[in-house]
Amino acid sequence: MVIRVAAGIIMRDDQVFIALRSQDKHQGGCWEFPGGKVEMGEEPDTALARELAEECGIAVQESAPFKLIRHDYSDKSVELHFFLVTGFSGEPHGKEGQEVAWVPRQELGRYTFPEANVPIVQAMLA
Repeated sequence: MVIRVAAGIIMRDDQVFIALRSQDKHQGGCWEFPGGKVEMGEEPDTALARELAEECGIAVQESAPFKLIRHDYSDKSVELHFFLVTGFSGEPHGKEGQEVAWVPRQELGRYTFPEANVPIVQAMLA
C-alpha cells in the first residue's frame, strides 16, 4: 500500500519554513516540509490546505505543484506531492508543539531530512 502525502514548501523572502518530526513518528528526528496524509477521495492540493491549517495555522492562498516523489522505505512506500506555497495568511508556527524554523533556502543542506525529501532539498539548492 502506498501512502499519499501532500507537503508544502512554504516560502517567504527566500526563506523556507521547516518542522522537526517528533521522535515517535516514522523518520522521527528529521526536519521536513510540513504536510500530511491525503485522505481517500481527497485531492493533494485540498489535503495540503487542510494539513497546513492543522499543523502550522496558516491558510494557503497561493500554491503550485513542485514535484512528485515516489519512495520506498524498508517499512512503507510513499507518494509525496510537494507544492511551492508562496501565498498564505497567518504566521506559520508549530501548532502541534513541534519545533519549527525559518531557514535561508541556501542553508537547507545543513539540515537532516527524510531520504524521500532529499531530491526536494537538492532542487531548492540548485
